[in-house]
Amino acid sequence: MDSDGIECVSSIDGMDEETSLPHHTSSKAHGVGGGPHPGVAPATSVHELLECPVCTNSMYPPIHQCQNGHTLCSTCKTRVHNRCPTCRQELGDIRCLALEKVAESLELPCKYGSLGCPEIFPYYSKLKHESQCSYRPYSCPYAGSECLVVGDIPFLVTHLRDDHKVDMHTGCTFNHRYVKSNPREVENATWMLTVFNCFGHYFCLHFEAFQLGMAPVYMAFLRFMGDENEARSFSYSLEVGANGRKLTWEGTPRSIRDGHRKVRDSHDGLIIQRNMALFFSGGDRKELKLRVTGRIWKEQQGNETGVCMPNLCS
Repeated sequence: MDSDGIECVSSIDGMDEETSLPHHTSSKAHGVGGGPHPGVAPATSVHELLECPVCTNSMYPPIHQCQNGHTLCSTCKTRVHNRCPTCRQELGDIRCLALEKVAESLELPCKYGSLGCPEIFPYYSKLKHESQCSYRPYSCPYAGSECLVVGDIPFLVTHLRDDHKVDMHTGCTFNHRYVKSNPREVENATWMLTVFNCFGHYFCLHFEAFQLGMAPVYMAFLRFMGDENEARSFSYSLEVGANGRKLTWEGTPRSIRDGHRKVRDSHDGLIIQRNMALFFSGGDRKELKLRVTGRIWKEQQGNETGVCMPNLCS
């Protein structure tokens, strides 16, 4: 994160309650893994038969075997250069149809059951579900480096605070001032990330500079630390201005399921051209001084009209 020469001054309104952050001890996906699931017959031995000895992932058709009956998945068949990793015999094109039939009869719990997913699926449907499961762990939303940490939301909030030293605030409005001594230097790098605790959820406010085509621009946008369906329950606004002029943006925060670069490159946020940013900064235009204000509110369905009414945080 480009922090040299940048100052961020925040003025936040407080909420009545302050949510404490739970403690986790691992940077791996918290709680992910197998385990007994209520109502599912133990199938450990069968499941072990369906585990590829090379990559240890579950095998899906076509399942290959050598003449001695050793099996492996189709992906690893090319990796081992058509040689059985167990007995070194040539694999050929022999399919293990019996094991494929066994797999068709299995029903297994989602591997994210320990994170709360109660679903049980036929073996061949399980993989597709897990790629879209709403309980699957989230990737770290920090955009200043290629952080590979994954986990649930409480774990990631603690990770952002302790490992990335991200500023944490409680409140639904914000008033940030961004200062940079040499605005002529525009790099594809995040300048600032701030996390807000609002309505019992966490939001990531990004502010950065990057090249949009040949033009240098500044952009501010909000991401929701949760699933896309939950993100649609909220709206936010951003405003920047000075000298009797202002730019405003209003939209729905994107889920952190959408990567930082995907959101940025879709231009889903407040975009400020450099000339306009320098105009807002005033003075001799040799220093960037932007004040970005905004608020977050929750959309609620009106009891009678059925329209969305903003429920502002007090």
